[in-house]
Amino acid sequence: MVKHIILWKLKDEFNTDSVKQDIKTGLEGLAGKIPGLIEIKVQTECLDSSNVDVMLYSVFENKEALAGYAIHPEHVLVADTQVRPFTEIRSCIDFEVK
Repeated sequence: MVKHIILWKLKDEFNTDSVKQDIKTGLEGLAGKIPGLIEIKVQTECLDSSNVDVMLYSVFENKEALAGYAIHPEHVLVADTQVRPFTEIRSCIDFEVK
């Protein structure tokens, strides 16, 4: 099993509830559409102590499933239209759970 976690800092002009909701809806809408994707959740409500705006938590069957997700047309569409245009900083960690 592989966990894929991304943290985004949004561009100031796009740090709105509606942009966050669009990101959440788009990414969570990938559930059931990507082979090997077990779980996908987006967190948009953060405490004041946070220094990022949005978190993606996803779980894949294996490294190959994660690689397939990265290039899957439905994921690329969401990333290119609902995520990347609005984000300033992206941090990612991927790791295997045995």
